[in-house]
Amino acid sequence: MGDRLRFLLNRINERLWVRPLAMCVLSTAVVFLAKTADNTGIGQLVPAITPDSIETLLTIISTSMLVISTFAVASMVSAYASASSTATPRSFSLVIADDVSQNALSTFIGAFIFSIVALIALKNGYYDRAGRFALFALTLMILATVVITFVRWVDRIARLGRLGGTIDKVEAATAAALQRRRRAPTLRGVPAGPCQSGGQAIYGGSIGYVQRIDVAALQTYAEESRARITVAALPGNFSAPGRALAYVTTDSGDLSDIDARQIAQAFRLGDHRQYDEDPRFGLIVLSEIASRALSPAVNDPGTAIGIIGTFVRLFALWSEPIEEGDTRISECDRVEVPRISLRDMFDDAFTAIARDGAGAIEVAGRLQKALESLVSIGDAQMRDAAIHHSRLALARAEKVLSIPEDLEVVRKLAKFASAV
Repeated sequence: MGDRLRFLLNRINERLWVRPLAMCVLSTAVVFLAKTADNTGIGQLVPAITPDSIETLLTIISTSMLVISTFAVASMVSAYASASSTATPRSFSLVIADDVSQNALSTFIGAFIFSIVALIALKNGYYDRAGRFALFALTLMILATVVITFVRWVDRIARLGRLGGTIDKVEAATAAALQRRRRAPTLRGVPAGPCQSGGQAIYGGSIGYVQRIDVAALQTYAEESRARITVAALPGNFSAPGRALAYVTTDSGDLSDIDARQIAQAFRLGDHRQYDEDPRFGLIVLSEIASRALSPAVNDPGTAIGIIGTFVRLFALWSEPIEEGDTRISECDRVEVPRISLRDMFDDAFTAIARDGAGAIEVAGRLQKALESLVSIGDAQMRDAAIHHSRLALARAEKVLSIPEDLEVVRKLAKFASAV
């Protein structure tokens, strides 16, 4: 239930209109909430506030907030376009979900709606003495909130959409996905065996990427039908005709009563991959950013070198031992789920950089140093994957580098791979 709620909240955060709409409703409710002060009998205890003073404040807020809201939207759109052009379009969903920018826009629009509704109520004599004092206090609070929010947002919008900030967001999303997968390597199911093609194949009702698997729903159906379900498509895999999502077997061997549609509904499909349950997607996006930086049009090897360091941090995180009690128990014993392949993750991360950076000595050298660091971590699978990619990177560099001294440097750095 928690995973499903988190997935839905992340999708809501990617909708720019949700928070401003909620703030508009809240602002309207606050205007009418101020009227309740007239029913408390504190009218003789509070200072008398003239309607003109409140009207002046509300007029200032209403005229300025509309301009600031328009400016905020224009700045955010510019930042989104910058993120897509300088980094990769696949980072757009992370940039648009920036909490500070969404909260700022919501505050500006909410303040504008508050001022308009409050002006209408004030002009029609809706408030008495206590209500006017409450409205005046609320107006000052909103004005202070707007000022603080604007100052904080200006600092954030200066960085939003910039390449460094985008890389940080992708790294954070990838690290979070890796942490969740480390704690539940089989998505709370049981590990799948080497053979995953036995039984009745279940195909998706549409074409797209697997974004999320409701393993609990699969377990419920398997218990009711006395069946076993083997997941064949992890989050991030592409579902198309002829590519099964899962395979089903029953205890009795009778597959005639299997409801393929109900099983397929546990697989959420979409047009695009999501970061939440798909660690490999974050690695691919970082690799795309590095490849763009290494293109002749950009020629920014420093960004690629920085992303290589990011990969070292992410794979070091993946190899860290899981603390006792931090691993999620495999509750769904009738659902078999394959583990994510570390070799595939290395392919996603390093293949493009090794290819596009083979001709840049600084990139090729840093890549060999990074892979050597991953070899020394002590994980056997990671060691094999790092050595494999070190050899591939060296082979690519040997095809491209024309200066013997540069090639000798790369060979010396790749010595650990050739010696195995």
